[in-house]
Amino acid sequence: MALIARRLVQLYVGLALYGLGIALQVSSGLGNDPWDVFHQGLSRRLGLSIGAWIIIAGAAVMLAWIPLRQRPGIGTVSNVVLIGVFADLFLWLLPDPHALAARSAYLVIGVLAGGVATGCYIGAGLGPGPRDGLMTGIAARGHSIRAVRTGIELTVLAAGWLLGGTVGVGTLLYAVAIGPLTHVFLPMLTIKDRAAGPAPAPEPEPAGAC
Repeated sequence: MALIARRLVQLYVGLALYGLGIALQVSSGLGNDPWDVFHQGLSRRLGLSIGAWIIIAGAAVMLAWIPLRQRPGIGTVSNVVLIGVFADLFLWLLPDPHALAARSAYLVIGVLAGGVATGCYIGAGLGPGPRDGLMTGIAARGHSIRAVRTGIELTVLAAGWLLGGTVGVGTLLYAVAIGPLTHVFLPMLTIKDRAAGPAPAPEPEPAGAC
């Protein structure tokens, strides 16, 4: 029971932190991660908030799990609903940065928060995010995870840019930094079940805003 409680607490802390990271990076105006370029583009073109589009897109991606025979967990469903809620909450709460130094700080802290958050929610072991599950489900059909991830993220990045989402140095920083950050924080934050024997190998890098 204590282990389950710890997993749930870590999961929801991670999802809140991920929402904060998104809000910081979007507020910086220096470039979003590929999926949030897409979410922001949809928001600018069609209305609704960025958080609402994170939820809608996450739910749509989960439908793609059906032919891939992927099974969601409580962490998957929570990811779909709560990251968008937390992103909108923090976008509302955060002061708008004006100076370049403040915007740069928002960007760096946002990317770092995303790395820690990824370690938290994947390490909780309660189910991958919808975008991670899509990536691994396609890769399981005999494709390279790196190739699948690159293809998905380039597609949503291009679509988001065409819709008016912000692409910039922050997009590049996220692409370069998220893998190494996940590599550091995921082993640190993976909760091991002592009764289950050795811990499984870490999951692959996340596909953007989970």
